[in-house]
Amino acid sequence: MAQVPHSDLKEITKNYPYLTRVLWLSTLVDGAVHRAWLTTLGHMEARERLAHFLCELRDRLQPAGLMNEDSYELPITQEELGDAFGTSTVHINRVLQDLRADGLITSRGKTLIINDLKRLQEQAQYSPGYLHIGQKLERD
Repeated sequence: MAQVPHSDLKEITKNYPYLTRVLWLSTLVDGAVHRAWLTTLGHMEARERLAHFLCELRDRLQPAGLMNEDSYELPITQEELGDAFGTSTVHINRVLQDLRADGLITSRGKTLIINDLKRLQEQAQYSPGYLHIGQKLERD
């Protein structure tokens, strides 16, 4: 995260059209994620919200090369997940246990393994289109 003076952004957008498109796409994705989470938090139970989060995180880490087959590092505590989802640590623990018991995920320390992506996505009512993954931007 960095603060960039408006004058610098104005100069970049004036002189570097490709970077302008990158910034615009990033802004569109940020807005889409925000809208998706507003909807998610208001209409889903904790299990669905957590499943959605795990699917979204997978899809965002994969293009960055931070996935190992079907697993990724999840360096966040259950307490932090509870705070993020507006629920208790105990409830997050129960939801994670349920997802494990249903064979959707496995965890080994800080590593999360998605055993059945399709079922996890169905549980989460998840469709990654709003992330615009794979969006190609033309260079000038």
